[in-house]
Parts: sequence; C-alpha cells; structure tokens
Amino acid sequence: MTATQTGLLGGLILGTAAAVGGFAGFLIALAVGALGLVVGRVLDGELEIGDIFGRGRDK
Repeated sequence: MTATQTGLLGGLILGTAAAVGGFAGFLIALAVGALGLVVGRVLDGELEIGDIFGRGRDK
C-alpha cells in the first residue's frame, strides 16, 4: 500500500469516525478523505506543495 492509499484510507476512517451522520457526515468524510489523499500524494512525491498553493512560475 502506497502512502497515497494509506493517506486516503486513514482520512476516510477518521472522517467517518468524526461524522455524526446524515449529509453533513458525508461532507466531513469526503473533505477529510481528500485531505488524506493530498497528504499521501505529497509523501509519495507525486505532488509538489508549491502546486497546491499556486507558487509563481519562473519565466
């Protein structure tokens, strides 16, 4: 299992545990899962942090 998959799985588990239920719980699980996916991709080296924050490009 890569760090991306681990981050996504961990985020979904934590989001589900934090969710109370209903549609709000779904949105919380989705947001935390997406955050876990991004962190996992950064740790795998597939995504640069500068890409997320819109770092200026060299001309």
